Amino acid sequence: MNTPTPLLAAPPWPHCAHGADPVTDPMGCRGIHVFSYTACLAHLADTDRDTYLAGLAPGADIDHRGTPFTDDLLDRLLQALTDPTTSALRLGDARFVGAQFSGTAGFTRAQFIGDAWFTEAQFSGDAGFVEAKFTGDAWFTEAQFSGDAGFTEAQFSGDAGFTEAQFTGDAWFTEAQFTGDARFGGAQFSRAAKFGEAQFSGDAKFVEAQFSGDAEFTRAQFSGDAEFTRAKFTGDAEFGGAQFTSGARFGGTQFTSVAWFREAYFSRAAGFVEAQFTGDAEFAGAYFSRGAWFGGAQFLAAAWWGPLVCKGKVDLSGAVFGAPVTLEIAADAVSCVRTRFESTATVRVRWAEVDLGYAVLVAPVAVTAHPAPFTTVFGNMDERLLAGPDRVRVTSIQGVDAAHLVLTDTDLSDCLFSGAFHLDQLRLEGRTTLAPAPAGFHRRGIAPIRWTRRRTLAEEHHWRAQSAGQPPAPAGALPEPRRWRTGPDHGDPARTPDPDDVAALYRQLRKAFEDGKNEPGAADFYYGECEMRRHDRTGTPKTERRLLWAYWALSGYGLRASRALGWLAVAMLTTILLLMAFGLPASSPKQEATGTVPAGGGKVTFVIDKQDPKNPVKDRFTTKRFDKALSVTLNSVVFRSSGQDLTTTGTYIEMTSRILEPALLALAVLAIRGRIKR
Repeated sequence: MNTPTPLLAAPPWPHCAHGADPVTDPMGCRGIHVFSYTACLAHLADTDRDTYLAGLAPGADIDHRGTPFTDDLLDRLLQALTDPTTSALRLGDARFVGAQFSGTAGFTRAQFIGDAWFTEAQFSGDAGFVEAKFTGDAWFTEAQFSGDAGFTEAQFSGDAGFTEAQFTGDAWFTEAQFTGDARFGGAQFSRAAKFGEAQFSGDAKFVEAQFSGDAEFTRAQFSGDAEFTRAKFTGDAEFGGAQFTSGARFGGTQFTSVAWFREAYFSRAAGFVEAQFTGDAEFAGAYFSRGAWFGGAQFLAAAWWGPLVCKGKVDLSGAVFGAPVTLEIAADAVSCVRTRFESTATVRVRWAEVDLGYAVLVAPVAVTAHPAPFTTVFGNMDERLLAGPDRVRVTSIQGVDAAHLVLTDTDLSDCLFSGAFHLDQLRLEGRTTLAPAPAGFHRRGIAPIRWTRRRTLAEEHHWRAQSAGQPPAPAGALPEPRRWRTGPDHGDPARTPDPDDVAALYRQLRKAFEDGKNEPGAADFYYGECEMRRHDRTGTPKTERRLLWAYWALSGYGLRASRALGWLAVAMLTTILLLMAFGLPASSPKQEATGTVPAGGGKVTFVIDKQDPKNPVKDRFTTKRFDKALSVTLNSVVFRSSGQDLTTTGTYIEMTSRILEPALLALAVLAIRGRIKR
C-alpha cells in the first residue's frame, strides 16, 4: 500500500504509452490523450500543455484518467479551474480514474459540480479534500491513499463510493456530510479512521471494512441504514454519542433505519456510550475481545439484541430499551446498573456476572441462564474467548423493583438484595444457587463448633465476616468454603448491613418462596431470619432473643429434626435415670384395713388407707426398675399416664416429662414436615 500498484492491463481509453519498454513496461504511461493530442497532460509538450490549460475555465469538465500528477502539474491544472475573482475552485465532471498523484493532492474547498471519478487513483502523498463539495456522485473505489486522506467537512450531495479503498495514513472524515449513500465496503484503514460528527443521510455501508487503527464515529449521525456487517476493528472503536435515527418517509409510511453490526469483530474496546438507536440494532454474531460499552445508550425499537460474545464486560449501565426486546449475551460480565426497561425484556446470558443494581423495570424482565451456546443464521457462536465456570452469577439487584423480576437458573451466591423493593414478589425459577454456610468444624475459644448447613444470603456473610474480624479476601480470589465471604465494604461497619436489615431480606424472600408453593425452599430463609433476629441487639428485645436462643438450641428453629430428636433422646434418658433413682418405689404398697365396731351395734365401718411409696435404700438401678421407668417415659412422650405407682418425686418427674418430651417430638415432626411439604 506504500507504493502505487501498477496497472498491468491496457486501459480502456487511448493512452499515452510514454516510456513504454517491451520488457519491463510494454504499456508505458496509461494517461489518456488530451483532446486531439496523442499524449497525456503529463507528457504533452510545454506549448501544447499551456494551450490546453489556457482553454480551461472554472466548472469545466476534465478527463485525466491514468495520468501521473506531480505537485506542480496538479497545481497548474487546478489553478486553471479556479475563479480569479472568488478564488473558488470549480470542476465539472472530473475523471481521475487510475490517476497517480506523487505529491500532495490539494483539492481543499474544491467544488465538483458534476460527478467525480477517482476510481483506482493512487495518492502517494497526502490527499486533501477538506471542505470539498461534491454535487454529483464521488467515486474513490479501490483508490489508494498512502499518506493522510483529509475529507474533513467535505460535502457529498450524491453517492460517495470508497469501496475497497486503502488508507495507509490517517483518514479524516470529521464533520463530513453524506447526502446520498456512503459506500466503504471492503475499505482498509491502516491507521486512524476519523468520522466524528459525520452525517450520513443515506445508507452508510462499511460491510467487511477493516479498521487497523482506531475508528472514531463519535457523535456521527446515521439517518439511513448503517451497515458494519463483518467489519473488523483492530483498534479501539468509538461510537460514543452516535445517532442511528429513523429512515425516510414514503407515502405516510415511516421506514426505520437499522444499525447492522452482524459478525463484526472488535479486537479492542468498543464504545457506544450514549449512542441512540431509533431503529433496530443488530449485533447478531458480533465478537468483542476487550469489552463493549453501551452506557447511556438508547435502544428505542430494538426487538432482538445479540447474540454476541464479549471477553470482558458488556456495560449497559444507564441504557434505555424502549420496546419489548430479547438480549442474548455471552460475556465475562454484564452491567445493567440503572438500565431502564420500558417494556418487557428477556435477558439470556451465558458465563457472565450480571449486575442489575438500581435497574428500572417498568414491565416484567426475565434474566435466564442459557444452557447452550447461542446460535445465529451464521452458525453457533464461538465462545473460546471466555473462560471460567459456565454459570450465570447475579451479583446485585439492589434498588430494583423485584415485583417485575424473574431469575431462572442463576447463581445468587454473591447477590446483594439490600435496598430492593417488593422482594416478597421476586420469582426465582429453576435451579437457584445461594452461598452455603462455612463447611467443617471451627473453633470458638476452646470449643469446637460446626455451622448448620443451609443456604445463606451474601449480606449475612458480609456481616458475619465483619463481626468476626476476618481480613479482606484478595482481589480475584475464589471464596474459601471454610470462611464467611467478605463484602465490597468490608471494614466499614456503617456500610455493611446489620442483622436487622438482613432479617428483613430473609423474611421477604421466604414469603416469595412460600407464595410460589416452595415451602421446603423457604425453610433456609426462615432459619436465616431467626438467626439474624437472635443476633440483633438493637431491634429485638432481650426476652425475645433468649426465646430464640432456646428455640435454636432445641430444634434449630423447628427446622432441624435431628437436633430435636437428640434432645428428646437426652430427655428420655434423663427421665429414665431420675425415675430409677428417685421415682419408683421399692415395692408396690399394700392396702391395710382397720375395722371399728361401735358399742352396742352390729354395724362395722372399715377405713382403708394406702401407704406412701418409698424409695429403696439399695438396688435402685436394676433391669426390672429400668423396664418400669422406660414404660413411664414412653407414655410421657405421647402425653399419656402410665398408671405406674410413683413416689412423690417421681410424680413430678413424670409431669415434667409429659410436657417437655411431647414438645420435643412435635418439634421434630414439624422440622420433617417443613422439609417435605409442598
